Amino acid sequence: MIRIEDVIAKVTANRPGADVDLIRRAYLFSAMHHRGQKRASGEPYLVHPLEVAEILAEMRLDEVSVSTGLLHDVVEDTLVDLDTIRSYFGDEITLLVDGLTKIAHISNLSKEKQQAENVRKMVLAMITDVRVVLIKLADRLHNMRTMQFLKPEKRARISQETLDIYAPIAHRLGMGKLRSELEDLSFQNLHPEEYKRLSAEVDSRRPELEAALTKIRETITTELEANDVPFVEVQSRVKRLYSLWKKLKKQKIHIDQVYDLIAARVITPNDRKYCYLTLSVIHNIWTPVPERFKDWIAIPRDNLYQSLHTSVIGDGGVAFEVQIRTEEMHRVAEEGVAAHWKYKESSIGSHEDDDTLDELRRTVEKLLLPLVEANEDNEDSEDFIESLKLDLFPKDVYTFTPMGKVIQLPRGATPLDFAYAIHSEVGDKCTGAKINGRIVPLRTELQNGDVIEILTTQNSQPTRDWLNYVVTSRARNRIRHWISQQQREESIDIGRKLLEKEAEKFRVAPKKFLNNEAEMTRIANDYGLSRPDDLLASIGYGKALPRNVLAKFLGAEKFEELDPEKKAATKISNGMKAVRKFIGLGEDAIVVKGVDNLLTSRARCCNPLRGEDIIGYISLGKGIVVHNKRCKNMGQLMVNKDRIVEVEWAKTEKDEKQSVQLLATTENRTGMLAGITNAIADIKTGIRDARAHVSKDDIGLIEVTVEVHDKKHLDKVISAIRHVSGVIEVERINP
Repeated sequence: MIRIEDVIAKVTANRPGADVDLIRRAYLFSAMHHRGQKRASGEPYLVHPLEVAEILAEMRLDEVSVSTGLLHDVVEDTLVDLDTIRSYFGDEITLLVDGLTKIAHISNLSKEKQQAENVRKMVLAMITDVRVVLIKLADRLHNMRTMQFLKPEKRARISQETLDIYAPIAHRLGMGKLRSELEDLSFQNLHPEEYKRLSAEVDSRRPELEAALTKIRETITTELEANDVPFVEVQSRVKRLYSLWKKLKKQKIHIDQVYDLIAARVITPNDRKYCYLTLSVIHNIWTPVPERFKDWIAIPRDNLYQSLHTSVIGDGGVAFEVQIRTEEMHRVAEEGVAAHWKYKESSIGSHEDDDTLDELRRTVEKLLLPLVEANEDNEDSEDFIESLKLDLFPKDVYTFTPMGKVIQLPRGATPLDFAYAIHSEVGDKCTGAKINGRIVPLRTELQNGDVIEILTTQNSQPTRDWLNYVVTSRARNRIRHWISQQQREESIDIGRKLLEKEAEKFRVAPKKFLNNEAEMTRIANDYGLSRPDDLLASIGYGKALPRNVLAKFLGAEKFEELDPEKKAATKISNGMKAVRKFIGLGEDAIVVKGVDNLLTSRARCCNPLRGEDIIGYISLGKGIVVHNKRCKNMGQLMVNKDRIVEVEWAKTEKDEKQSVQLLATTENRTGMLAGITNAIADIKTGIRDARAHVSKDDIGLIEVTVEVHDKKHLDKVISAIRHVSGVIEVERINP
């Protein structure tokens, strides 16, 4: 077990003036409050914060970070609250601990939703202080190293989250070494059999690979010295297992076809000219592989990574990769944002004038702020996570503005993604684009080196179709936000007109009603809304009926007094209810959870049947349209999640019937139609229509419309038809 003095020794070695008393106090506080707690392995819980603190010390972070590493679980796992942390350690450490503490359990949220909320909280917190995510990465790394004591399903869940979120964040921060270990540990837990197989295959080749690498290092060293090209070190490595597995799987190739299975790395003094001189020597020794050269020095990756990569053909036709970078570039490639700490004495408290933190904040904003900006309009936590996953993966299409500015985008990006990457308003006003001087469709996929010019007009605006052309979350969320705003404005306008029309029926001056902000706000609050505009939007969407809103304004007595046709209206209403009940529509069949008296209808695209899982979609001016949850149109409807409402089947009389159309595929022979109708009649089910025809393939197709009570009744009908001799298949079809 590591000792606190070992951690302190590492901190003082990197930061001689560090406040080690703060670290000792944090250790004692953590030890006291975690006393008696055990990890899944059975060892004292204190081992975990100590190991996290050591990882942070190895990253050469400051004493505040190391102390927070010791304290990061006390609020979440003990009775200590944030106010206690503040009284003992001050605001700075308290803010870091708060950013690392999971949101308290919320009973009405699913486990997935709560996890998404926790990640969202961390991502937003790390923009304010990157140390939040650095400590979280250290925490996750130690947890991944000790996963063997957890249940397999928990190991798989945590490993998948690590691959989806934490390893990509480490990559975005340029922390190559930490990212590599997280990925390999995740691979080992998620795909243990494939990990063992690939590991065994690499190990069987390791002696020859190591021999080849030794020869490569010696050759590079000799040639660089012979050409008087200065260098610091020549390294070599065998490709990581996860990276190798991913490449084999993606490209569907054999291990012998991997160009970078082995690689050499030349580290030069801190002058990029030596990198290019080294490259010329490498290409003079071995033949370069066409199109396998990348200059990440001239155009750094979005995580600040810089290096020259070239693949060459060595002795015996064996291909390998050579990476060339300066000492400073190598430090950034390994440590990422942590490499931007200046190792000098710092004081706890205000850091307004601290160059270390200022430089770090600027670096972090450049790396991480686009992630938050791209998702700032996305209020749904699960959508936020999905968008975050998309944005965290490496961007590998490099395009240019006409002025030569580099814009990095994901593979598959289009001019619309480019436009929104420039600015949200440029995207909103986009009418067309030129690629390399030629006008192209907005759905055109961008390629490396393309020069993009965006054409705009003031009257242009996004359309729903654009969602089919974009791949970046920034563009997608902006388009969704604009569409949502437009629909809200339309619904407010519709709601106002409907309310005005209803007020006129009762001889109430619409302006007197609509301009009474206090009353409108009161009624809005009755509906669980905060503003009058929200109430009008709710009416426009069909969530609230204007008649009911007016009744709340007038009061029950006044409403009845001004409603002379109440009895006639009641008769008409009862008649309508009877009709709606007969055809299976409206409140007699379906109810909206938590809301009364809303107009509902069944979607024609899926014609949901009683007993099936259903969901409601607010259609402007039409009320709630109810769909089967497996409806083919659900994907498109989920674009507007704010218009999705929960609905359920109402308790109703058993004699309610609904027409359902079925298609039976049969053998082409006499008597099939009669056999099917007889089978339906035998289970006492009404038939509204039946017709038969023969396909070009000489297959019988029989369409029959039956009257059923619910899904169970329909399943019984389908089963009866399937048992008719000669029936091949039966399926439900929608008009």
